[in-house]
Amino acid sequence: MGKGKRDPEQDQALEKYQEYTESPERVRKLYKRTLSIVVLSQIFGGAGLAAGITVGALIAREMLGTDSMAGLPTALFTLGAALSALIVGRLSQRSGRRFGLAGGFLAGALGAVGVITATMLDSIWLLFAALFIYGAGSATNLQVRYAGTDLAGPKQRATAVSIALVSTTVGAVAGPNLVGVMGEFASSIGVPPLAGPFILAAVAYLAAGLILLTLLKPDPLLVANALESSRQAAEAQSGEARAAGDTNRRGVFAGATVMVVTQLIMTGVMTMTPVHMEQHGHALSAVGSVIGVHIALMYLPSLLTGLLVDRIGRNIMAAAAGITLLAAGMAGAFSPPDSLFGLYAALGLLGLGWNFGLISGTAMIVDATAPSVRAKTQGSVDVLIALSGATGGMLSGVIAAYTGFGAMALGGGILSLLLIPVVIWSLKGRGKQAVV
Repeated sequence: MGKGKRDPEQDQALEKYQEYTESPERVRKLYKRTLSIVVLSQIFGGAGLAAGITVGALIAREMLGTDSMAGLPTALFTLGAALSALIVGRLSQRSGRRFGLAGGFLAGALGAVGVITATMLDSIWLLFAALFIYGAGSATNLQVRYAGTDLAGPKQRATAVSIALVSTTVGAVAGPNLVGVMGEFASSIGVPPLAGPFILAAVAYLAAGLILLTLLKPDPLLVANALESSRQAAEAQSGEARAAGDTNRRGVFAGATVMVVTQLIMTGVMTMTPVHMEQHGHALSAVGSVIGVHIALMYLPSLLTGLLVDRIGRNIMAAAAGITLLAAGMAGAFSPPDSLFGLYAALGLLGLGWNFGLISGTAMIVDATAPSVRAKTQGSVDVLIALSGATGGMLSGVIAAYTGFGAMALGGGILSLLLIPVVIWSLKGRGKQAVV
């Protein structure tokens, strides 16, 4: 857009959201209200995500009769998440967070219903298709974190992400620990016990989608776009106009790499943990408790992590993610397989390392993008995150079958050290726009 020219869409946005472009106080109030809606939706979204993850591998193993393909469910719903992340990101950029996020959660609910139906019919192909659709809920659960950052200042962004993530803890921890209860409920209504958690997932995703559809108004991303347009108009009048939609590509690459690597490692180890535990005589309730600890440490430390990322820097916390994941891999490799304490330590550290990586990487992405391209870029990055999760889930069963769970966990820990050179590269290329 040339200097001095006005975009009709920008003019329309400025007029529609004039009360916000002219009042920073209204923007602050909308920011707080948006965070409260994000919190409410994430409580349900976390329950939907965690419930399915806990037993997906066990359902596939029971149907297929082999451990080597137990990682396939995770691969399928993360592949579904990859496609959904792209669609949700594009839809959010065009129509706002409200429609993009609500649509993703509702699709996840439909997938959960499909999984239940597949287990009742003992149909492996229906199961595969349903898990693919179920992945939409996983992608959306992650993308909700961006909604909280749309109206946040540079020193609030990681904290806003952390608020979204920590609110997921309630549902995410409850989900795995309700495996036994939901299994009993499923049996009482004639559904296979392992499908019980997906009943919870269907209800939870439906609730999350309806909350966002009905309450996320005005849309934070559309307001952020209007604020950016107002800023550009003011700069144009003063002769200081900048190009719209500039992207710091180095920042996007660094943030994406941090999140992709942590997702790959976390998904691979987490996917095979229930199978590893069952092979060594652990009860289903123990599996649920270990996964519950893992998911708690994925989300519960988020408030502290967000403050650290905002105050001591994105790059430092990204490096901390790599070191923590290495510690998780070592705990998984060297703890006795019948030791619950060792599994708690390994899966807890695994969740904590993922938490550090996701929040620092997300803040890097938000720092590096303008509102006019932000949701589309975020959706594209989340595609890579989902594909890395699919890769981890797909390979984990094969690797564990041939090398053992311990070797797989240690290999993931060593791979996490890749984050160190990424951090060094990011620091060397840091420009005026970067937030360390």
